Amino acid sequence: MPVTYIDPETEKFLAGKSTHTAHLYNHFINEFAELGDISLHATKTMIGISNGHKRIAWVTQFGKNFIHVVLPFNRPYEDNLCFSKVALVPGSNQYNHHLRILQKEDVNEEVRGYLRLTIEG
Repeated sequence: MPVTYIDPETEKFLAGKSTHTAHLYNHFINEFAELGDISLHATKTMIGISNGHKRIAWVTQFGKNFIHVVLPFNRPYEDNLCFSKVALVPGSNQYNHHLRILQKEDVNEEVRGYLRLTIEG
């Protein structure tokens, strides 16, 4: 059964946003949680997602009809259909992979594969 991941810590990010955005957020987190143990950490500007050892993703933006997620990897995954941007973090070997989710169907097998990679480390 799906879990609702809106609590006092995360609710502030959805204030004034559409029901659609809240559903996208819950769907994304539920899909992520099905792949492994994750925990959520609200900061001032985003929601961090950890696998118990380190931060493995961030929900960085809650739009009117989308959520924006960043997945960090130590190499670029350029050959894909899901990331809108892949960028090297200056002064590091971390490549941030930007994912914009507009519909529940955007969390497809390709995206789940990358989510599995983040959980496995």
